[in-house]
Amino acid sequence: MFRCGIDYRRCKCIMPLLVLFAIIFDIIAIAAQSGWVEDENQESHYASMWQECRSRNKKWECKSLMDYGWAQGVAALMIIGLLILIVAFIISIVAMCNPGNCSFQSVAIVLFIVAIIQIIALIIYPVNFNENIFEGQYNYTWAYGFGWGATIICLGCSFIFCCLTRYIDYIDGSEKIKYIYEK
Repeated sequence: MFRCGIDYRRCKCIMPLLVLFAIIFDIIAIAAQSGWVEDENQESHYASMWQECRSRNKKWECKSLMDYGWAQGVAALMIIGLLILIVAFIISIVAMCNPGNCSFQSVAIVLFIVAIIQIIALIIYPVNFNENIFEGQYNYTWAYGFGWGATIICLGCSFIFCCLTRYIDYIDGSEKIKYIYEK
């Protein structure tokens, strides 16, 4: 992969671990109740992927966003992305345990599909939120950021899994040793 002295066998642990972090980030983004968006002063309005809440006289009134088609689409895309990501995690473990039997490219393709699905969901949410619910200045919170973090990890891992196909012999230890001096 790089000529800097990276030990390719370390990828057996690191790559599935990165995919596991993407799963954890996705679960945090999907399950966050504190909101993906909150108003600037953080006291009167916030919205998560599932609901929006407003404060009226220090009493919070919440209503579901699932009445909107775009919110249902975002929720469906994020959940489908998470399920496919779990499948990619299982495939990556199998690929790392038996590099000859399972292709790294299949993992890369699955991770790339997850990244595309989640990019679509994470773009649909702010566009439609701004068109339908926007009432002033809003900030996107850490929960929305975890969604983007999972997506970026999936995209990066898909490229790395594509690159690993050239180094299967290094990873499984069947590489022929290259000596500097030959007689």
